[in-house]
Amino acid sequence: MLTLFFIWLPFAIPIYYFLGEKDPNLTTIITMAILFVIFLCLVKFWGKYIYKNDHIFQYYGLVNSKKNLVHLGKGLIIGFCFTWLLFGVESLFGWLNFQFPTMAFPKLILEGFISAIGIGFAEELFFRGWLLSELERDFSLSISGFLNALMFGISHFIKPISEIIRTIVTFPALLLLGYTLVSAKRSHQNLLGISIGLHSGLVWGYYILNVGEMITYTESVPQWITGIDKNPIAGIMGLGFLSILLYITKISKKIPSDISSK
Repeated sequence: MLTLFFIWLPFAIPIYYFLGEKDPNLTTIITMAILFVIFLCLVKFWGKYIYKNDHIFQYYGLVNSKKNLVHLGKGLIIGFCFTWLLFGVESLFGWLNFQFPTMAFPKLILEGFISAIGIGFAEELFFRGWLLSELERDFSLSISGFLNALMFGISHFIKPISEIIRTIVTFPALLLLGYTLVSAKRSHQNLLGISIGLHSGLVWGYYILNVGEMITYTESVPQWITGIDKNPIAGIMGLGFLSILLYITKISKKIPSDISSK
């Protein structure tokens, strides 16, 4: 991790210096893309020289197969539908209203899909690929799964103490999401497609609704029910739906007991 950070810094610092204030979004995209490319190179090196494995990405579950592609599509549909179902239920309760998007819908769908796939692929290869594999080498399935979810939650919850306290309900949701993605991978022959699909589907569904400004809250219930700062997983409803999603992934298929069969 430190190696990745120090290799990335010489690229990130000048980009933030010259472009940061002019275009923060572009700066983030460029720096994160560079970080991910460096990560891919280091993982390839790690697999070849540390584990003597020339196919480390396949070991992590990134297999070029029809089954993995089907799992990707399955996860994408489930994640997308779950996001819209959550907001649909809240609409039925009168907690929010839907409205037409503020930008062209086809463009919104395409931009959301590209962003979601990029985020899902990068984060799942790191967390449910490399990191989970490293944890499984030293711990049992249950402990490695919990540690993976814990690290996933912490990495997405780095903020000032005052904000941590104010949005603390988000952390259990992040833990639950992280463990759900671990469970999804393990219940699908340790192939990474399902977790990439689920993660991307959740992001894609929320991107369309959020960026397109398609929902307005009626403020008829407290934010801790619908989601603090309009974050759907930062509320009781989000926690409930993530719990259902975890249950579905755990019963979908029997979790294999031999992780070395990747």
